[in-house]
Amino acid sequence: MAASPSANPYAQAGVDTAAGDLAVELMKSAVRRTHGPEVMGGVGGFAGLFDASALRGYTRPLLASSTDGVGTKVAIAQALDKHDTIGEDLVGMVVDDIVVVGARPLFLTDYIACGKVVPERIADIVSGIARGCELTGTALVGGETAEHPGLLGAHDYDVAGAATGVVEADRVLGADRVRPGDAVLALASSGLHSNGYSLVRHIAAGAGISYGQHSADLGTTWGEALLEPTRLYTSPLLALIDQFGDGIHALSHVTGGGIAANLARVLPQGTWVELDRATWSPAPVFRVLAELGDIALQATEETWNLGIGFLAVVDAATAADAASALSAAGIATWQVGVVGDGARPAGQFSQGAKGVDGGAVRLVGSYADDAEDGAK
Repeated sequence: MAASPSANPYAQAGVDTAAGDLAVELMKSAVRRTHGPEVMGGVGGFAGLFDASALRGYTRPLLASSTDGVGTKVAIAQALDKHDTIGEDLVGMVVDDIVVVGARPLFLTDYIACGKVVPERIADIVSGIARGCELTGTALVGGETAEHPGLLGAHDYDVAGAATGVVEADRVLGADRVRPGDAVLALASSGLHSNGYSLVRHIAAGAGISYGQHSADLGTTWGEALLEPTRLYTSPLLALIDQFGDGIHALSHVTGGGIAANLARVLPQGTWVELDRATWSPAPVFRVLAELGDIALQATEETWNLGIGFLAVVDAATAADAASALSAAGIATWQVGVVGDGARPAGQFSQGAKGVDGGAVRLVGSYADDAEDGAK
């Protein structure tokens, strides 16, 4: 039977533009809370506007940019129909990459692709993004929600984001500032963050775990443990840079590839670091997953952060005070290694990660068993 002339052919194809409009209405207030006076034009324009005169205070401003998603962690959010924290994970993956070079984030845009727009679900996702933006001082200036029926299932979605920040040219952090004898500080993670979830889901499926199932070892449901939001490091690290200035040499965000590979990216060639496992104990979620998967904990070091979400390479004279400042800001921080140079010890090191031929890093020793809150 022929369609009525008044029927919306786009809706018949599975795209509901009215639902998209409702989603925007539901998210407006959360987005506006991230806007300072630099944001122009409000919500709903074709492009976000940010007043670049804010950069006039810089002598030579460099723009830093980053883009990322949260990987298959969204599959767990979808399985539990809980979507209000995945946005914080997105901000962590994107904005916390910008602070690595010492940049202050300016603004972020997001992209959500879904099989069907459910306004309340989209609003929950964006509210999480907005909350993360508030916590990192980032303006959420725009985004896009795309409905892809036939490509994605009705309950499927993926999220991505891109952010821009600014740093003074002579204040950029990185390998060129690192010196032999520098201390390497470890900043505790809040859990798995957003990496290694393909392995997590493989282990859970193999063990027959339901995400709503309570885990006696974790003291919560599996879903709650696995959806623990990514810790956001940007604001405490910017405060650290402001406080200690030239004493902060390099930062490393521990994401895909694990602890050693990510630290190697911000070390100069010819230097090396041995990270002492005895200085911390991976949180129960890592140990329980490894045991369930019949995997040695050390075999997951290139996949999970194992309790360290960020690393800071600092002047040795600054190390104790820097660690105390971060701990006072709510992030357990401890010294995990020292930068060496010259002939390095025999054995296998990580080097050349992500196309960067930097320093060499390996983990040594055994993990502590009785650490509290990530630090010994």
